[in-house]
Amino acid sequence: MNYGSMAWYYVNCLLGRKRPLLAGMKLTHACNLSCRHCPFWRRDPVTLPFNRAVAAMDVLSAWGVRALIFEGGEPFLWRDGDDTLADLVAEARRRYHCVGITTNGTFPIEVPADIVWVSIDGMKATHDRIRGESFDQAMSNISRSAHPRIFAHITINTLNRAEISELVAFLAARVKGITVQFHYPYGEIDEALFLPVEQRRETLDELIRLKRRGFPIMNSVACLRALQGNRWRCRPWMIASADPNGQLTHGCYLENRGEIACERCGFSAHTELSLAYGCRPGAILAGMRIFRRRAGKPSECENLRSAAV
Repeated sequence: MNYGSMAWYYVNCLLGRKRPLLAGMKLTHACNLSCRHCPFWRRDPVTLPFNRAVAAMDVLSAWGVRALIFEGGEPFLWRDGDDTLADLVAEARRRYHCVGITTNGTFPIEVPADIVWVSIDGMKATHDRIRGESFDQAMSNISRSAHPRIFAHITINTLNRAEISELVAFLAARVKGITVQFHYPYGEIDEALFLPVEQRRETLDELIRLKRRGFPIMNSVACLRALQGNRWRCRPWMIASADPNGQLTHGCYLENRGEIACERCGFSAHTELSLAYGCRPGAILAGMRIFRRRAGKPSECENLRSAAV
């Protein structure tokens, strides 16, 4: 555990305060894909200006946030004049221990973030059915990238559940790690994508078996077990969010975005953080392995920033 995390834990746990640890910043709702399970591309394609994004970073940092994840829409579409995503990442790395990006993988992955998550939601036919034709492009960009910490992120639903084992085995040799979550049924989306409880339990059992066999599933066993019945103690105050309209939220990822139904939650980041706060060793270790500062000298990261512009 790094010094910053130890200080955060002391302030929150020992002093009884409730400050967020992780924040997601949605830079835009605009996207070049129309994924069946995503509500955000269906909404007003507003974009967060550079100055407001930096101001939001300062507020989130003051709240206590240690790790920031840029989201969308598609964050690689973000631009404000001459400023690109690489410029925002550079600003964020001055303020946070760890900076990540979630992307659909259709843009070159050359950016100085500590982590990049590429959403891969099935083998080619299934992925393209869910996200539109993009599988080949995403896999090509992953293979061409020199970024040292690319993870695949899988959102599990009724369309891809049957091939999760095959997908994990396929991705294992192509990315540094794999994280999973379960589709949450936002109001704009077909209810049929939501995975029934028994199928979720079976899928999680299979993921635990795969992890124990050595596949690079980054979610802890404790997290995967907790998601089976959603009986874990959620600590929503550990999360903060920024939206493209500049609104900041301290609390559940769904606040101001959708109806909150805890029994249907599949947001594994919430689960992992809450379990780590409750001193579950596996969840603590998972957080340490995922949210690491990128290795390399500042000049090397600056070179990647220049290459991304």
